[in-house]
Amino acid sequence: MVAAYPGFVPLVVYTLLRLVVLVAAFFVILWAGAQPLVAGVLAVVVASAVSYLFLRRQRDATAVWIAQRVERRKGATPRRGFARTVAEDEAAEDAATER
Repeated sequence: MVAAYPGFVPLVVYTLLRLVVLVAAFFVILWAGAQPLVAGVLAVVVASAVSYLFLRRQRDATAVWIAQRVERRKGATPRRGFARTVAEDEAAEDAATER
């Protein structure tokens, strides 16, 4: 059986790291005495800044992984089913209108 995602997926790693930073910031701000709503808003701001400053390597790896995936999908043959090629669609329309 072939794995759908061989190796690690940088998107998952980056997302999990950002979630860890967000939760940690939330609890630190909450522990400092802020109200939960204020702590949530401040945690989002702090987590965004921290992830921008310190997670550059993971963010870049994620961007490269997504770009490679898009390029692979562009070159892949379309799946059968709802996704038909333009030529097949035009041929079906021409056949239907010529009756």
